[in-house]
Amino acid sequence: MKKFNFRKVLDGLTASSPGSGSGSASNSGGAGSGSVHPGGTAGVLREEIQESLTSEYFQICKTVRHGFPYQPTALAFDPVQKILAIGTRTGAIRILGRPGVDCYCQHESGAAVLQLQFLINEGALVSASSDDTLHLWNLRQKRPAILHSLKFNRERITYCHLPFQSKWLYVGTERGNTHIVNIESFILSGYVIMWNKAIELSTKTHPGPVVHLSDSPRDEGKLLIGYENGTVVFWDLKSKRAELRVYYDEAIHSIDWHHEGKQFMCSHSDGSLTLWNLKSPSRPFQTTVPHGKSQREGRKSESCKPILKVEYKTCRNSEPFIIFSGGLSYDKACRRPSLTIMHGKAITVLEMDHPIVEFLTLCETPYPNECQEPYAVAVLLEKDLILVDLTQTNFPIFENPYPMDIHESPVTCTAYFADCPPDLILVLYSIGVKHKKQGYSNKEWPVSGGAWNLGAQTFPEIIITGHADGSIKFWDASAMTLQMLYKLKTSKVFEKQKVGDGKQTCEIVEEDPFAVQMIYWCPESRIFCVSGVSAYVIIYKFSRHEITTEIVSLEVRLQCDVEDIITPEPETSPPFPDLSSQLPSSRSLSGSTNTVSSEGVMKDSIPCLSVKTRPVRMPPGYQADLVIQLVWVDGEPPQQITSLSISSAYGIVAFGNCTGLVVVDFIQKTVLLSMGTIDLYRSSDLYQRQPRSPRKNKQFIAGLTELNDSPVPLELERCKSPTSGLATRTPEAAPGFYRNEMPAVRQRNQVHHLPGEVKGSRKLSLPTDLKADLDHVNGHCTSPTSQSCSSGKRLSSADVSKVNRWGPGRPPFRKAQSAACMEISLPVTTEEARENSYNRSRSSSISSIDKDSKEAVTALYFMESFARKNDSTVSPCLFVGTSLGMVLLISLNLPSSDEQRFTEPVMVLPSGTFLSLKGAVLTFSCMDRTGSLMQPPYEVWRDPNNTDENEKTWKRKLVMNYSTSPQEAGDHQYTIICSEKQAKVFSLPSQTCLYVHNITETSFILQAEVVGMCNSACLACFCANGHIMIMSLPSLRPMLDVNYLPLTDMRIARTFCFTNEGQALYLVSPTEIQRLTYSQEMCDNIQDMLGDLFTPIETPEAQNRGFLKGLFGGSGQTFDREELFGEATAGKASRSLAQHIPGPGSIEGVKGAAGGVMGELTRARIALDERGQRLGELEEKTAGMMTSAEAFSKHAHELMLKYKDKKWYQF
Repeated sequence: MKKFNFRKVLDGLTASSPGSGSGSASNSGGAGSGSVHPGGTAGVLREEIQESLTSEYFQICKTVRHGFPYQPTALAFDPVQKILAIGTRTGAIRILGRPGVDCYCQHESGAAVLQLQFLINEGALVSASSDDTLHLWNLRQKRPAILHSLKFNRERITYCHLPFQSKWLYVGTERGNTHIVNIESFILSGYVIMWNKAIELSTKTHPGPVVHLSDSPRDEGKLLIGYENGTVVFWDLKSKRAELRVYYDEAIHSIDWHHEGKQFMCSHSDGSLTLWNLKSPSRPFQTTVPHGKSQREGRKSESCKPILKVEYKTCRNSEPFIIFSGGLSYDKACRRPSLTIMHGKAITVLEMDHPIVEFLTLCETPYPNECQEPYAVAVLLEKDLILVDLTQTNFPIFENPYPMDIHESPVTCTAYFADCPPDLILVLYSIGVKHKKQGYSNKEWPVSGGAWNLGAQTFPEIIITGHADGSIKFWDASAMTLQMLYKLKTSKVFEKQKVGDGKQTCEIVEEDPFAVQMIYWCPESRIFCVSGVSAYVIIYKFSRHEITTEIVSLEVRLQCDVEDIITPEPETSPPFPDLSSQLPSSRSLSGSTNTVSSEGVMKDSIPCLSVKTRPVRMPPGYQADLVIQLVWVDGEPPQQITSLSISSAYGIVAFGNCTGLVVVDFIQKTVLLSMGTIDLYRSSDLYQRQPRSPRKNKQFIAGLTELNDSPVPLELERCKSPTSGLATRTPEAAPGFYRNEMPAVRQRNQVHHLPGEVKGSRKLSLPTDLKADLDHVNGHCTSPTSQSCSSGKRLSSADVSKVNRWGPGRPPFRKAQSAACMEISLPVTTEEARENSYNRSRSSSISSIDKDSKEAVTALYFMESFARKNDSTVSPCLFVGTSLGMVLLISLNLPSSDEQRFTEPVMVLPSGTFLSLKGAVLTFSCMDRTGSLMQPPYEVWRDPNNTDENEKTWKRKLVMNYSTSPQEAGDHQYTIICSEKQAKVFSLPSQTCLYVHNITETSFILQAEVVGMCNSACLACFCANGHIMIMSLPSLRPMLDVNYLPLTDMRIARTFCFTNEGQALYLVSPTEIQRLTYSQEMCDNIQDMLGDLFTPIETPEAQNRGFLKGLFGGSGQTFDREELFGEATAGKASRSLAQHIPGPGSIEGVKGAAGGVMGELTRARIALDERGQRLGELEEKTAGMMTSAEAFSKHAHELMLKYKDKKWYQF
């Protein structure tokens, strides 16, 4: 047994973090307690910085939601206000107006929205939900609120109709009954149209649910009721009887009136359209099957697919429009969903990319008894919203100003940049506008309602989204809007996959080999770097000039020396755990241990994708400068990239995975470093290996065997990698230089069949899924976020043996890994959490699962820092964070002059500096001695393809970002490191841990970022239990801890981004981006930044149809609905039929919600709002009356002047 030197152990504890003993979590889900390292030095350093941020600076609130509403179900349009509403299956409502007017509201029940009805030009909306509840929304405020709700208890709602300028809502039910609701009070009227009264007494069958309700354009006292079985009833509301009935053999889906009120059209389940005349209801006036084959006379037309909806709109100067969805012939099974427009004898079929959910015809007038004059059709698809221009013969679509195509390809990663260089947005837009699609309508977008202004807080914001097809989109996110600037296709770098070669050339993924996994962007230097799921890295440089050139590519063989540790050879190196189980493999890895090509030869040194070898034309914008690909090693595919960073100032890109680290000089296009993570711990010789006796190896195996209390099931064993050892190798290369003769990694492939897909059965590994135990939960292989290290020493060298590190244990939340859509975290029992505590020594206590862990590179960071303890000045450094909580500093020795930088080699040397934390390292940052946040150095952008002579002689201009002079900054600096469990602040070069904060014990951090805010800096964290936590820097004092949202979908964890100025975002659904702020100032000003949904607009006057048309029944007749449906005449409805629920936006809803002074203030505010609304309505009516009075006075005066000089006999 090895003897420990306790004096060295105590020295190591003195110089390391006290976090293992001094900081413990105060509660299960919140932030832990911070602690300060004892000693005079820490106290002096702490007193130098005066932190300006306090808890009053922070508050969480959602700001705006972008993208297409997920799973839409309903559509409505206000023709006067010109705003559009979309309801979804999740109970959400999106209200859209002019660009910038985009409002999101949500039903608390989460029930699907069945139907939406605007109170036209009144600033209100009625929604019907699948839980048989009606809701009245107030749209006269920037964030709509529910005023009233009405819950039906005994009947299910199927259809609603609200006549124009009426306060009585008709509600049809599944039982065939029709109820009437007062919109103002949201109380059910006693007037009910029962189904058995509506149909004939001789009818023996139930007519089915109500599928249509509408009042007659000629007479508001007549109601048209359509039943599912083909029965249509024309009901007289005054006499309470059916005036006429229509019967048809086929089921009815929809009905629409001719504006004169003499005819109506029905769509049926057999693909037919029937036109009925009220004067002859015995049979249809006209029957057509638009897409049916013509038959001989006397034979019935061929049946087609159901016509789900039809609209019959008239024009003054042309034939009417008949627009319907569906109705295609059954023999055209491969045809896509379509919308058919019949205008006169012309029939136009518009094929859609997605199934049609709903469509509406936008007309000039809101009056149903006037000529409609349609000008557009709004078509709501399952994954898109399009508007068709009806005023042009070729029916072009309008260019959509909303970002409805975020999900054009599934989003796989996101990045958010606030307060970026302002010229970037204009530059990207000028390049991207050249590639916009053509053929749109030349008219403006017809949904132009609402009002919007920039607001007080405006700074440039850019959002970047990576997608499964390899495309990358840059979005302008300034001022609460989202507009696409530029689109980059990374797949153009590679050859297209041939059908026959797909299995041979691309073995990692099946359907999306170009899927973007990680992105890194330097806005100042405009260097852009992207890594893909097929283990490649592409470096892009921005240019305004088009070029044609060959793409430079490098192939890197990244591996660890892993062989069978059972082999009893004396030179065998110590084993370390395997991490092939840490990344969820794709389905294509489900073969045997070693992959063999079709020719029977084991694949080796072959990349997953083929880079184009011919010259490629690159348009202006981002142009590929270098492609780096990891290759197969002895039949094993390369592991996917888990960390990525690039420095334009150094000309170096670094990336890592669960195998090791790669550092590449992208200026000279050479590989500087490529080695396994375990090799980075050698401080003297990178390739030094000390032999280890086989006896120790056997003891290690025995220890693992003893810890297996029970036999491991075969299904679980299949998900684990075998324990492997290290092979020997002679040190032939000098430290810091790349060698390409490293032995192969031998590890067994495994498959994680877990729920969650990007596209079809696509399984895409995530960059955040790096750490892993393997547990067997409900038949799936799951992985917690971190685990303890393996047993025994990592290395046999003396230097590394001094590192006394406590490995983190398994958290009580286990992440189920899958593709781009990760699944919910699974809580474990209290017993499991107790068994897997953190205090487990690396040298003794490990579990049987810990043997399947290997150290992955999880975070990378370039910065001018102190690589070693005895350094007196800063130098270029690379911080490397691993999945086991270790931080390694790598020194970068760069040539001194620009000329030498292009010719002399760059030296990459591990410095021997090690820092440790609990859990996998997530992020780094540095602060100078004054507490100012330091930004990594960068190179000022210049066009690499500029032909100007001055540009050719232009030298590289580097910005080092010192807040003070380099001499003052060279004294010392603070390094902030955050892992999944804790955050630490170190002072460099002394490497003293000044502050440590245990953020969570029972969960884990998913996303952490050091951000700038209010001319200061803070650490923002998003935890797996849904908490958002903000800590001050450098003292790590908790500023905010809010339980923001439960992590129901790991898509949120994968796409959550923090950025400067208190901004954050995440992908709330596969099609929508949710933005939020944690800034108190922005929360206070959010009302000024949002758009107004309602603007005062005078309702257009009805057309004067003339004396003769009115005399002979050409105009609509009105009647007093209040007298007919009011309580005095109709009585009260049964209380058990429906229950009235006051909404949170009404006075009744506030009375029970709050008490005391705050409740009174809230009630007073709402009362003032309602009073203001009534005063506004009164003001509008008064203005209308004044206008009418002025017009009447003018006409009277003209009439007086006309007749004042005439005699009585001249009249």
